[in-house]
Amino acid sequence: MQTGSRQFEQGIGVCALGGLGAPVHGEIGRLPPEIWMQDGAKRVEQALARRLCAEYDGETELMEAMRYATLQGGKRTRALLCMAAGALAGTSAHVLDEVGAAIEMMHACTLVHDDLPAMDDDVLRRGLPTVHVKFGEATAILVGDALQAHAFMILASLETPSDHRIALVRELAQAVSAEGAAGGQAMDLSLVGKHVELDKIVAMHRMKCGALVRASVRMGALCAISDDAAHAPLYCALDRYGACFGLALQVIDDILDATADIATLGKTPGKDAAAQKPTCASIMGLQAARQFASDLLRDAGEAIVPLGLRAERLAQILQRANAFLFKHAPCA
Repeated sequence: MQTGSRQFEQGIGVCALGGLGAPVHGEIGRLPPEIWMQDGAKRVEQALARRLCAEYDGETELMEAMRYATLQGGKRTRALLCMAAGALAGTSAHVLDEVGAAIEMMHACTLVHDDLPAMDDDVLRRGLPTVHVKFGEATAILVGDALQAHAFMILASLETPSDHRIALVRELAQAVSAEGAAGGQAMDLSLVGKHVELDKIVAMHRMKCGALVRASVRMGALCAISDDAAHAPLYCALDRYGACFGLALQVIDDILDATADIATLGKTPGKDAAAQKPTCASIMGLQAARQFASDLLRDAGEAIVPLGLRAERLAQILQRANAFLFKHAPCA
């Protein structure tokens, strides 16, 4: 159901009561972005491998196919967003590893279903044959179903207060519901071959890709801080950041689909045009779409300015996305 481009502490920030610019108990060591991102991606990979046990002795290929769908690369952008927001909120690394793994399972679920012949019908994902090509369509459907269930199992078994677990389950469920990725995919299919206004494409992208990105940011904070009136300024900033960043990722993907090769995309280029799918790039033109993506990344950065240096890791993820945009979709 979901697509997206293949991209991308010590200080003052958000206190336990949700104020902005207030000192936070404890200190978070400052690490270069490449160090904490590599470490975070590795830890999530390990959590995924533990949860999707290779020693599973079932008589089918289901677990093998689940591991194939989930452990075959990827930048782990959504898990890193969760970790960056979690660092801001003071969430423990162990909990963030588990929540990041749940998010990546759900992301993999959406990709497997997105690639199905009844959906976008793609034969490549991350440079490899898609799950339905390698294991068959029936197994691919079951892989998506099982990954979604496993994601919720992880969240339900977290070593966190019950109200935090409930909030995390609700957040992830909403992100892939009819109000999120599933609804966005349905809208995407309904628009094929039609002339539509830009605002409808943007609304579809905010659901199909953006909802899970926004949820990833929120979930990092929800592990430790309730979304209530006392913390409204924090979640207002995170929501704007996540909404802008999620939409930017999809706009970048639209651009790359029209301009990049298989090596850059990891999937078949030119699919949108061939399928007569309206996108931001096809409606706005490539240069305007690139500027739109750049503006969205800028707006995401502005959203977290009030959070101070505690949002440094969220800012670093934006920097990586900007660098990717500049490298792969430069101005003419």
